[in-house]
Amino acid sequence: MDFIELAKQRYSVRKFTGEPVPEDKLREILYAGKIAPTAVNAQAFRVYVIKSKEGLEKINSLSRCIFGSTTVLMVAADTDREWHNPYEEEFTSGQQDASIVAVHMMLRAWELGIGSCWVNVFPNMKTAKEFGLPDNIRPVLLMPLGFAAPDAAPSERHTIYRDDKELFEEL
Repeated sequence: MDFIELAKQRYSVRKFTGEPVPEDKLREILYAGKIAPTAVNAQAFRVYVIKSKEGLEKINSLSRCIFGSTTVLMVAADTDREWHNPYEEEFTSGQQDASIVAVHMMLRAWELGIGSCWVNVFPNMKTAKEFGLPDNIRPVLLMPLGFAAPDAAPSERHTIYRDDKELFEEL
C-alpha cells in the first residue's frame, strides 16, 4: 500500500477487541517513533508503554477514551531536551517532537493491522504525577493501540473536511 492510501484508510479506532498487541508488532511501532525526526535531533520525547493490569486500571481512571485497549502509549515531551526558538523563547519543540513521533507510530501501527486513537482527553499533569514521572516529562497524548473490534468504524467526520479547499491558502 502506498502512503496516500495508508493515510486515507487510517482512522481513529474507538473500540478494540481487547486482544493484546503482539510484542513483535509493538516493537516495530515503537521503532517507527524512535526514527522520527525531531528538532535538532534532540529526541525531546519519551514513550511509556502501559499494559500491566495496574497501569491500565490507572489510565482508565484518568481517561474515558481508552476504548478497551490493552496497550496504551503515553507520549510525552522532555523539557530538558527540547529546542528553544531563539527568536521567541516561549516556543519550544517538545510537544511538536512528541506529536511527530506519535504520527509515525500511528501510521506504522495501521500498516501492521493495529488500530490506534490520538487521545487528548486526560489530565496531563495529574497523569504524570499518578505515574511518578519526573518534573521534566510532560505527557502530550495517550495512544490506545489494538485490533479494531468488528463493529469499529470511522467517525462520520472522518471524510467531511478532507476535500475542503479552504484549508490551504497561498500567501
